[in-house]
Amino acid sequence: MKKIKLTCAHAIVKFLTSQKILIDGKKEPLFAGAFGIFGHGNVACLGQALEENKDKLPTYRGHHEQNMALTGIAYARAKRRKQVFVATSSVGPGSTNMVTAAAVAMSNRLPILFLPGDTYANRMPDPVLQQVEHFNNPGITQNDAFKPVTKYFDRITRPEQILQTFPQAVQVLLDPADCGPVCISLCQDIQGEIFDYPEDFFKEKIHNIRRPRPDDFQIKEAAEKIKKSKNPIIISGGGVFYSDAMEELSTFAVKHNIPVTQTVMGYSSMKRDHSHFLGPIGGLGGKAANNFAKKTDLAIAIGTKLGDFTTGSWSNFENPNFSLVSINVARFDASKHMAQSIIGDAKVSLNELSQALGDWKASEEWHKKSRDELKSWNEYVDKESGPTNQNLPSYAHAVGAIYRNSDPSDIAVTAAGGLVGEVVQIWRPRELNTHETEWGFSCMSYEISGALGIKMANPDKEVITFVGDGSYLLYNSDIYSSVITNNKLIVIVCDNGGHAVINRLQLFKGGKEFNCLFESSNVSNLVKVNFAKHAESMGAKSEEVSSISELEEAFKRAKKSKVTYVISIKTHSYQWLEGSAYWESPTLEIPKTKENEKALKLHKEGKAKQRQGV
Repeated sequence: MKKIKLTCAHAIVKFLTSQKILIDGKKEPLFAGAFGIFGHGNVACLGQALEENKDKLPTYRGHHEQNMALTGIAYARAKRRKQVFVATSSVGPGSTNMVTAAAVAMSNRLPILFLPGDTYANRMPDPVLQQVEHFNNPGITQNDAFKPVTKYFDRITRPEQILQTFPQAVQVLLDPADCGPVCISLCQDIQGEIFDYPEDFFKEKIHNIRRPRPDDFQIKEAAEKIKKSKNPIIISGGGVFYSDAMEELSTFAVKHNIPVTQTVMGYSSMKRDHSHFLGPIGGLGGKAANNFAKKTDLAIAIGTKLGDFTTGSWSNFENPNFSLVSINVARFDASKHMAQSIIGDAKVSLNELSQALGDWKASEEWHKKSRDELKSWNEYVDKESGPTNQNLPSYAHAVGAIYRNSDPSDIAVTAAGGLVGEVVQIWRPRELNTHETEWGFSCMSYEISGALGIKMANPDKEVITFVGDGSYLLYNSDIYSSVITNNKLIVIVCDNGGHAVINRLQLFKGGKEFNCLFESSNVSNLVKVNFAKHAESMGAKSEEVSSISELEEAFKRAKKSKVTYVISIKTHSYQWLEGSAYWESPTLEIPKTKENEKALKLHKEGKAKQRQGV
C-alpha cells in the first residue's frame, strides 16, 4: 500500500476535501467550507493547512465562535443536510463559545463538524494558556463540555487516530437517523506531528444519503389504524424537508383527503393555497390547526420530534379516542408518545403507506370543515397584520407589512422570542422552502447569523430576518460579515423595549413586570439605541422608521439594495396575535396574588387535558 507523509493537520484537510456528495445527480463537495477564528491552539498547524487548501475548502473569518458555527448550522439546514460546514477555534474560550452552537445543532438534528484546539497530548507544557485543570482527572479539558451536545466526540492524541475517527465522523454527519454535530478535539502538538498515511485514505469518496425503507409489519399496522379513524390530521415536520418528501406529502394528503398541519420547523413544506394546507399547529400555531387537533382521533406525524410547542405540551389532543402514527427515520423519535411507529425515510414511507391504504380516504365533511376553519383564521390574521396608523404598531403589523410587499420566493428567518410565533402565522408560504427558523433550541442570535448561512446556501433569493432588540443587542456582528462577503440580508429590527415575550409570560403567570423590559429593570440611565446607525457603522444601509407606511416604503428600498439593509421600527410591547393552545411552564402552587391564582387555575386546566404516558 502506497503511503504519504503528512502532518496530522494537513492529513485532516486533505481527507475533508476528498469527500464528495451527490446532489440532484451532481457531484459536490461534502464540506462546503470552514469558519474559523484562529488562536494559539489552531493557527500554526491547522490554520496553515487550511490556507494551503483554501481553493478546495474555503475558509471564512468569524467574529464570534458561537455565531460562525450558527451560520454553518443554518447553511446545513438550508441545504437540507446535504452539505456540511467546519467550525474551528483555538483552545479555551474560543472552544467553549461553540458549545451553545453544538446544542443548537444537537436539538435540531443538524450536521456540523467542530475542530477545536485542545491542550498538549504530551502534557509537557502543562498547564498551558487557557487550560482548565481538573485536579483529580488531568485527562479532562474544557472540550469535554462538547460531549453532552454532540452525536460523536473524539480527542486526537496520536496523528494516526484520524484514520479511524474521521470516516466515522462523516457517517454520523450524513446519517439520516443519527445526524447531528460532531466534535473532534485536536491536541495542538499532535496537529503538527507527521505520520505515513495510506494514500487510499485520501481517495475521492462519493456519498449519498441513504433512504431506509420501513418494515412491512409497521406499515400494515399503521394502515389498519388509519383506516379506523374518522377525523385524521397530518403533522408535517422538518424531516419532510430532509427527505425531500414535499411532493409525496402533497400527493398523500390529496389522495387520502387528510388536512395537513405543520410544525414551525416543517413550515413551508406545503404552500398556503394547497387544498389540504391547514397551517401551523401547537403553541405557536393558528386556531384552525389547533381546533382540528383538539377534535382529531388520529394524527400522522411525519419527520417531527413532537416537541411541547407542537403538541401544546400534550394537551392539544382532547379526543378521548386519540391515537398517533409516527413516521420518522430515527427510532427514538418514531417510538415516542405511545405511537404506532413507522421507522423509515419519509418519502419512502409515505409511498408505501399510501399503497397499503389503497383507496381509503377521510370524509369530505371533515375536509370541508378544515377549509372553513382556515378561512376564518386567515381573515383574523389578515385583519391583525394589516395596515395600521396606531402609534406603536405590533409585531404582527410589522411582519404583515413585509409579507405584503415581499416576493413569493423571499425567505423569512426567525429564531427566538415573540417574532417566531407572529411570523409563522403571517408568513403563509406562497412557495416551498420559504420559511426558516431555529426552534429546537430557540437560540437568540441565530436570527442574523443563521440568516447569513441561509443566504450563502440560497445566493439568488432574498433572505429577510426578523430580530427583536434583545437578540440584536446580544449578537449583531454578522451584519458586518454579510457586508464584507457580499451576502446581502434584509434585517427587520422590531424594538419593543427588551425581552417583551418573556415579560408577557411573566405577567401571564401572575408575576409583576421585572427585569424583562428595560423599564422594569435595574437601570439608572436608559439610553435609546439607534439600531440603524449602529448597523450603518458596519457597512450596511439602514433606516429607522416610525410607522407601518414608512416601513413598507423602506422595505421597497431594501429590496433594491445590493448590500445588507437594516430597518428599525419601534413596536408594541404588549400586543400579540391570539393564542390557541396550552403550553406548560412553571407555575406557583402557592399563589401570592389574585393573578397567581388565575395562572394556577389555567395551569391545572391545561394539565388535566394532557395525554398520559407520553
